[in-house]
Amino acid sequence: MIVITGASGQLGRLVIEALLHKLPASEIVAAVRTPAKVSDLAARGVQVRQADYTQPATLDAAFQGADKLLLISSSEVGQRVPQHRAVIDAAQRAGVKLLAYTSLLHADVSPLGLAAEHQATEALLRASGLPHVLLRNGWYTENYAASVPAALAHGVLLGSAGTGRIASAARADYAEAAAAVLTQDDQAGRVYELAGDTAYTLAELAAEITTQSGKEIAYKDLPEADYKAILLGAGLPEGLAALLADSDVGASKGGLFDDSHQLSQLIGRPTTRLATSIAPSIPKESL
Repeated sequence: MIVITGASGQLGRLVIEALLHKLPASEIVAAVRTPAKVSDLAARGVQVRQADYTQPATLDAAFQGADKLLLISSSEVGQRVPQHRAVIDAAQRAGVKLLAYTSLLHADVSPLGLAAEHQATEALLRASGLPHVLLRNGWYTENYAASVPAALAHGVLLGSAGTGRIASAARADYAEAAAAVLTQDDQAGRVYELAGDTAYTLAELAAEITTQSGKEIAYKDLPEADYKAILLGAGLPEGLAALLADSDVGASKGGLFDDSHQLSQLIGRPTTRLATSIAPSIPKESL
């Protein structure tokens, strides 16, 4: 039995879809804070169990009988470490034989501020003695695809990544990798640095948007504080604006680059091309 935490999220749902191609639905558990959000999965035979990172008793019930568990990192930046500790502790109590954790690309040396909570979680896993595997995920291309409509509206793509190369991949690629690891033997102790097969700068992303939309889009590189201020002005919360600006600066230092091709090796195919991932963000009237 394989338990997926955060199963109602974008990555969690994709992991379950990938697992459904490999396993009977009855062997998959969707552990979610609000079970009603995954009633569609229950209708397909997936076991749905209530699991709240802040309520350990729910975790004990959700992990009962689990052989393997995927800990998808919490979306609540700043609260991740105690939440992840609760999951690790519950997995130990449940006798889980393998815990897979979605960490950050090169978390141990990453210049991104996001890395701190991942480093702390990895340390908790080492201290626990629980058999585990680290899925150090790089950037989701969807993170940048989300900025395409604004770039088209203003004729410019903004960022703070300089000429840093970003080896992103589609969220579905990372989900397939997680499913592959969870259904293979002898994974304990492994560390996977997962990233896209090809890398691009934000200037190259702007050029791709230009090609697909037919509208000239330039990339404008900004100091971190200026980029954060623009994100705040666009209505983003303080924490998210700071995170995105810091991550761009981290990319300028090589924090989102990797050319080991471990992701495509795991999934048995090339990772999704940048052009393919951003195409859905180009309005049809732009074509």
